[in-house]
Amino acid sequence: MEEIRLQKYISTIGIMSRRSAEKEIEAGKVKVNGETAFLGQKIIPGKDRVTYKGKPLQDKIPERKCYIILNKPRGYVTTLSDEKSRKCVAELVFDVNTRVYPVGRLDMDSEGLLLFTNDGELANKLTHPKHRIPKIYHVKVKGEITPEQLKKLSSSMVIDDYEIQPVQCDIITRKENFTVIRMELYEGRNRQIRKMCEQTSLEVVKLQRVAIGNIKLGDLAPGKWRHLTKSQIEYLKKA
Repeated sequence: MEEIRLQKYISTIGIMSRRSAEKEIEAGKVKVNGETAFLGQKIIPGKDRVTYKGKPLQDKIPERKCYIILNKPRGYVTTLSDEKSRKCVAELVFDVNTRVYPVGRLDMDSEGLLLFTNDGELANKLTHPKHRIPKIYHVKVKGEITPEQLKKLSSSMVIDDYEIQPVQCDIITRKENFTVIRMELYEGRNRQIRKMCEQTSLEVVKLQRVAIGNIKLGDLAPGKWRHLTKSQIEYLKKA
């Protein structure tokens, strides 16, 4: 077989996305033929011995690609294991019958739609900064939002020394003691919505992702998952 970059090999066999593989390689967790791997290293599948955290990786590409969505409840971290013994989303997809990995993340206090797959190439595409699939959130904040706050929330801001793109914000529900805002993001930086609300003096009560593009959470119960339809999978691949 021809040489292939190590991170691409790892994503191709369904271990994790290419970007995640790059981070693990840089962290020194991957070895090739007993030597610590380096980013950009090439291997020959079937000839070179690759281990991750001391365990050998299998060369066999998964026979079946799997694509699911989970309605992540609040209180779960978006990881397959946690050194602090917190509840992980892996506990909610144990019965998928094949190992799948989260695409992107939701912080522990957020809930809603979370994609999982063992298709490393698609996962890498969807987490790339240049992808243009919008993520839709419903954000419940305390009190009644003012026109000035809504305008600021919809404008460009600097988050962690990075200027984010303006976010489309629309009021869904307006009450005296709370407001629900629909927010459409194309970026999705770490805890972006919460930091945006903090800069706008808004206190987040509930943050839920309800859709990724035309893939909607619908009536999927918290903690439950379902397979994507064929048309939804094609939509993600072509987007």
